[in-house]
Amino acid sequence: MMDYQKLDLCLESYYEEALETMRRWVRQPSVKMPAEAENAPFGPDNRKMLDIAIADAAKLGFDVKDIDGYAAQADMGEGEDLDALAILGHMDIVPVGDGWTQDPYGADIVDGKVYGRGTSDDKGYVACALYAMAAVKKAGIPLKRKVRLIMGCDEETGMEDMRYYRQHATMPRMGFSPDASYPVINIEKGGCVIKLSGTHAQDGVKLKRFYQGERINVIPGNATAEVYGGDAEVEKALEVGKKLGVPVEAKCENGVVTITTVGKTGHAAMGEEARNAIGQMLIILRHVGVKGAIAELSHFVGMTYYGENLGIAMEDRMSGKLTCSLDIIRADEEKVEALCDIRYPLLYNPQIGIKVMNMTLAGKLNAEMLGEHGPHFVSENSELVKGLLSAYEEVTGEKGYTIAIGGGTYARTMEEGVAFGGLFPGQEEMAHQADEYIGVEDFYRNMKIFAYAIVRLCAA
Repeated sequence: MMDYQKLDLCLESYYEEALETMRRWVRQPSVKMPAEAENAPFGPDNRKMLDIAIADAAKLGFDVKDIDGYAAQADMGEGEDLDALAILGHMDIVPVGDGWTQDPYGADIVDGKVYGRGTSDDKGYVACALYAMAAVKKAGIPLKRKVRLIMGCDEETGMEDMRYYRQHATMPRMGFSPDASYPVINIEKGGCVIKLSGTHAQDGVKLKRFYQGERINVIPGNATAEVYGGDAEVEKALEVGKKLGVPVEAKCENGVVTITTVGKTGHAAMGEEARNAIGQMLIILRHVGVKGAIAELSHFVGMTYYGENLGIAMEDRMSGKLTCSLDIIRADEEKVEALCDIRYPLLYNPQIGIKVMNMTLAGKLNAEMLGEHGPHFVSENSELVKGLLSAYEEVTGEKGYTIAIGGGTYARTMEEGVAFGGLFPGQEEMAHQADEYIGVEDFYRNMKIFAYAIVRLCAA
């Protein structure tokens, strides 16, 4: 039986340094931007972030390689690359968004929590993994296989980084991504993006503009729309806000009514935990008197989360419910287009689903699938899952189990990959939300779990 006393002491010796490293990482913005230079395919901020992480990993004594700015890897131990234990995390972040009360790039510690974009998605957990590796190395534990930390830069917008990585480096067969929750996520639902489009009606209140949403996987927390009208439309907007129980502001200037509503931002895979401001606005606009495609979007999507009005609601025992989130809308005086993020169970067929949607829409809107990726599954009886569950149980004292999620992680880029950590059961999901944070004690606990997992799966 492994004696973890020396490893625990090595972990504790790195706690303060690891926390400060994570805080430095959070202070560096890393939202994807257009490429402006060689080896910076996701923009200058991501290039800076990767350089910082590379330097930190090299300082800890790891064999580090830059994969042309798409990703970086830090290796520990000996063995074949294909047989290594991979730990895949990402350094890119979603845009800050609205509703923050803390500095999103401040990494300030308040009441035992470190606040900032990326603290829990995913810079915080990548830092935990890096220093877990450092503690195992410092403890001098012999390893039977290599451990490879892969730090990507495009997880939030399509995982182009991992496609490039697989073409220019060796992706290990087995590993985990610390980018979700515990105990072990062995099923990730499939996903597709659906465009719903339509035209305006000839009668009713005329829409001037409704542009909202930045990323297909982020539920907007605010929405603003403009319609042509006057005091009557202002009153209707305020009235429906009271009926819905949501904040609404409306004002009229030169025959244009500007309406604003506030929801709660969140991850597209967990719409029921957020409050979609686009959905709120669609309902408001319908009651104000806007007809045609806007009113139809209000009816077929609105504030629903499971595709029930589109005819595609379903669930299976292993992976749960299908989710549907309308995250981007581009509507002006000429056209209406909306993008929905759908996460579907193992037994859902997206090709049949798009046909069902168009049958349900009956020509009132048109549904078109823009992109799709299938679900990902790893057996709960695999060596990987058993080892990770064992490490989780050893550190937490809680019984481990496997779960399915709607979110997509780097785990699906490996033949046998799962998501493992860092949110603990019952904790608030802060990914993509305002005032994103990680608890300091949870940060340390993640380091320990990851270190124990490395030992369980890699110790000689």
